[in-house]
Amino acid sequence: MSCLSSCCASLACGCCTSVASGISKRSARLAYCGLFGVSLIFAWILREVAAPFLEKLPWINTSTHSKEWYQISAVLRVSLGNFLFFAALALIMIGVKDQNDRRDAWHHGGWIAKMIIWLLLVILMFFVPNIVIKIYGFLSKFGAGLFLLVQVVILLDFTHTWNDAWVEKDEQKWYIALLAVSIACYIAAYTLSGILFIWFNPSGHDCGLNVFFIVMTMILAFAFAVIALHPKVNGSLLPASVISVYCAYVCYTGLSSEPRDYVCNGLHNKSKAVSTSTLVLGMLTTVLSVLYSALRAGSSTTFLSPPSSPRAGASKPLLESEEVESGKDKKEAEARPVSYSYTFFHLIFAFASMYSGMLLSGWTSSSESSELIDVGWTSVWVRICTEWITAGLYIWSIVAHLILPDREFS
Repeated sequence: MSCLSSCCASLACGCCTSVASGISKRSARLAYCGLFGVSLIFAWILREVAAPFLEKLPWINTSTHSKEWYQISAVLRVSLGNFLFFAALALIMIGVKDQNDRRDAWHHGGWIAKMIIWLLLVILMFFVPNIVIKIYGFLSKFGAGLFLLVQVVILLDFTHTWNDAWVEKDEQKWYIALLAVSIACYIAAYTLSGILFIWFNPSGHDCGLNVFFIVMTMILAFAFAVIALHPKVNGSLLPASVISVYCAYVCYTGLSSEPRDYVCNGLHNKSKAVSTSTLVLGMLTTVLSVLYSALRAGSSTTFLSPPSSPRAGASKPLLESEEVESGKDKKEAEARPVSYSYTFFHLIFAFASMYSGMLLSGWTSSSESSELIDVGWTSVWVRICTEWITAGLYIWSIVAHLILPDREFS
């Protein structure tokens, strides 16, 4: 048995070493996404199996707790370790503007050490007192809210970038494609809204709150199109349609998170299946948002680029031609500014760690069955508020230049 364990340990070490050595500077961002994905799977597994183990730890089992309390504790401890790992990297990378900075190598390399540090942090979190986890759970609600806000900004950036890319081609087939995708998205948005009426407004019950949420979603979708196509706005239908689908999806996740004993939740008979699907979709959305932000880092947006970056939109050249020709300031001539902010990059992962912890723990609500995930009125209002904030930010993004004509919006 010990021989088998040694073989497994050596094989795991060998795999980690080969993976770490194969991570290049170009693939470092994907590697961080992979590490984040592993942490999500690890937290999910511990949520299902760690409760009996935590009950045996005297510094955790200080009083009588339910099974769900131990599940939430396991998730938050993994989330805290993950958060500390990325938050520490964010602090270390503050002020990195040039690739010649030693910290640039820390950001892209040293993966074996990073994996060990990440694992140690996660393990150490199972030795901290419960009060620390309680405080972290409270703070995570705000951190998760910030991540949802960043997620919305990323979505807006994606839709406008997609629209601009097709418009710049200036060919009829691409305009037809824009129209086709926009119509398809609007059909999907209103079809989903109709289905929500069937699921969450059962006959014989007064479900005014659910009807309000669904009708508001449909009104917002219509308003997006009207505002975007207004002559003064001169916007496009594609971003409006994509945001409409997203708002309808967020409305669905909010309504499906209603308590299972709520008469207006027509999915209560399929509670386990809905809980699992909501979790999978939520995790997939989180991973895609983090992955997109990681890949988008270094684009033309100032959102992720430091002031010294050539992608930050600075009109002044990085090197004056006279200095280069005269041979002066040779170090400046050899300078290679970083293409994105490493600090902001790691902050995205830190806040995503908080959000994933809230998602897996049902926003630390223990009022529902331990078999259900992300269920309760807290989850409902978080989703609905996210939808409304998304709508507000999108409308602002297309009318801001009319309200503040003296300011430049890029």
